[in-house]
Amino acid sequence: MRAGAAGLALAVLAVALEGAPAAAEPAAVTAAGADLVSVALNGDSMSLRLRDAAQVSHDAAGHDPAEVVLGPAGGLAGRVPAGKSFAFLGSPGHAVWSLSAGDSGFPALDTTGVRPGVVTDDTVALTVRSVEGPGTFTAYTLSGLGTATPLFGSGPGLARTAQLPVATRTGGVVWAFDAAGDYRLALTCSATLRSGRKVSAETTYRVRVPAISPVEQAPLAPPAKQVPGPDEQSAARALAAPPAAPKPAAAPKPAAAPPAAAAKAAATTATGARQVIADGHVDMGPQLSGETWTIRIKDDRTSPPVWRETADVVLQVKDNAKITVPAGADFLGKQGDAVWLLPQSQQAGIVWPGWNTQHESVVSGIKGNVTWTLKGVDGPGRFALFLTGSFGKADVLFDSAKAFPQQLSVPLNTHAHGNWAFSKPGLYRLAVQMNGTTSAGKAVTDTKTLTLAVGDSTDPNSGFGSGGGTGSGGDDDGGDQGGAGRLPRTGAGWVLTAGAAGVVLVAVGVLLVLLTRRRRAGLATADA
Repeated sequence: MRAGAAGLALAVLAVALEGAPAAAEPAAVTAAGADLVSVALNGDSMSLRLRDAAQVSHDAAGHDPAEVVLGPAGGLAGRVPAGKSFAFLGSPGHAVWSLSAGDSGFPALDTTGVRPGVVTDDTVALTVRSVEGPGTFTAYTLSGLGTATPLFGSGPGLARTAQLPVATRTGGVVWAFDAAGDYRLALTCSATLRSGRKVSAETTYRVRVPAISPVEQAPLAPPAKQVPGPDEQSAARALAAPPAAPKPAAAPKPAAAPPAAAAKAAATTATGARQVIADGHVDMGPQLSGETWTIRIKDDRTSPPVWRETADVVLQVKDNAKITVPAGADFLGKQGDAVWLLPQSQQAGIVWPGWNTQHESVVSGIKGNVTWTLKGVDGPGRFALFLTGSFGKADVLFDSAKAFPQQLSVPLNTHAHGNWAFSKPGLYRLAVQMNGTTSAGKAVTDTKTLTLAVGDSTDPNSGFGSGGGTGSGGDDDGGDQGGAGRLPRTGAGWVLTAGAAGVVLVAVGVLLVLLTRRRRAGLATADA
């Protein structure tokens, strides 16, 4: 009887197991534009979440990292460059896969949920407790052209803890893996309250790394020594291989907001208040009001942020942003030349400009990508906007030495940063245009002037009064620039225009000579 009862119990258990639904596969989340680590503090409670790009743009609480999986889509493969800068990744030529990818924006580490003055030293410790997987995990940021700074990781000689400043979004973070397979990363964030009490939160990240197949390419040579400047906080975008087409962020059901997630006030719009911005985070981006499309500057130096008119803002590039051109960066000038560089990785004491298509009116009211056009540049030297890749490669987006107009396609809900380079001190005015198509099918466009004062010797206040422009229906050629007239164009665009005019003048001159000779010949025949 006992045997029969046991058999019956086993049969019932087998039936129950067969009828039980299989565990659901965790939703995949892309790292593009995400806050991989989002730390918040509410009283004595600390939380650690993962926010995808949509949640970042809406200030949503985010996911429990253990309930989603990062990768395998959206990453980039490359090889470790030669030189000391990337030696922490392994031997030169070793294949590595980067979680960061694409023009839709690189991920960040976010501590904006922890207010200044609440924890000691105003820092949060982020520690990798353990790594389960087939290879080595490394988190790092780019420190400039062809250089990188490790944060933490599982490899030999790597620190296990990084100190993050509070109330800061450290952008351009690269998570790299050197073998394909599934990884589990146990991360802990911790801090000490002013009261002396320690607070922490821990969770597990799941990352799926595909087969690593790097695109062969020559890495950028190690850079020349930089002019001394402030230490960098964060780094930039991974473009070691041609980026895949940007994909929308996956949208699994958002997790409930932790108690620490405080609601943030909505951004406001200000006009008339002139601002010289020499430090902090700003973005250029469009807004849509009805059918009026306007490019503005989002000033993130305050909370809530303020959207400002481009005519009211001059970005000041001080001499602490001056570096020397490294080998292999010919688009910046000759090796050893001075260049003023606003890096795509944030640095203390240097303004950090980016671009975004994240305004709610744009995300909900526009279909397809936004086209950003550089129509012309007025300035004493060369201007270039470029991206630095995960493994040191530079990708030039705009270059005033080339013909205008130049275009960049920007997906919706994008927040990105690049390196803004200027070869000489002085005042630069960039004629920028952004185009889109509304959900109703109407084309909208705006052209504005972005003004930058480069070098300590340049008075930034001299840049005001020429940053106007028109909304939709304005001069598509950039003719309306707030009273400044058409922008002079530097670079090959201007050279080609002048060359064409010269050809026309020469042709007219030849024609006049021929007509004069014929007339004289006719008069001579008549006299005979």
